[in-house]
Amino acid sequence: MVTPKITVEHLSHAFEIDGRSVPVLTDVTLDVAPGEFLAIVGPSGCGKSTLLNIISGLFPPRVGRVAIDGAPVRAINPRIGYMFARDALLPWRTTLANVALGPELRGASLSERDARARELLRLTGLEGFEGSYPNQLSQGMRQRVSLARTLATDPDILLMDEPFGALDAQTKLVLEEEFRRIWERDRKTVVFVTHDLFEAIAMADRVAVFSARPGRIKAAVTVDLPRPRSVSGGRFDARFQDLYERLWSDLRYEVVAAR
Repeated sequence: MVTPKITVEHLSHAFEIDGRSVPVLTDVTLDVAPGEFLAIVGPSGCGKSTLLNIISGLFPPRVGRVAIDGAPVRAINPRIGYMFARDALLPWRTTLANVALGPELRGASLSERDARARELLRLTGLEGFEGSYPNQLSQGMRQRVSLARTLATDPDILLMDEPFGALDAQTKLVLEEEFRRIWERDRKTVVFVTHDLFEAIAMADRVAVFSARPGRIKAAVTVDLPRPRSVSGGRFDARFQDLYERLWSDLRYEVVAAR
């Protein structure tokens, strides 16, 4: 048997708020295979981001176990790349310098990190903007820089927390297609949180539906659509529509329950 890349076993977590314990996750168990693209959907506040934070090692769970390649997570793992909904670029660094930050912190030579950053800027369609600063770029371009920066250290695992959620519809489709193309080339292990069910089906190998808070896995559905896929065109496929209806039937009740 292949060891799962990510193992989550009976994970529960709560936060202390105003002197009371507020549960956010309850008895979450899942495995993510090497090279698998797992999307997580669920209502706001159900613990999706908390799960990513625990997997990344930002803080330990109250109950349960998380492992990477079979080894328990005890601290931040340098083999994990984490991309957030907002770019969080360093405003005093150029596009090239922002992308090169990770390799720089790991001690890569100037020539190595420069070459890596330029390659990723080419892959994300940002050639010609190497010397631009974040305030000179659109939100979509800044998210491309953020994606390139996340990929720059060549992580084994990508944790992505609504990375395209703040973009306009057209820019979002462009970035989804670019990331899908990069992922299908490199096949990194991905855990991708989104509120967009269409995005989840178009991108992922499997979609996990979380319940309202405290979050638990209500359903996990394999996306048996052939690859390579078109993020936009595939939505009109009959099988795509069947998957959407099946997942929405699980998700709709949880969204209403969370209000």
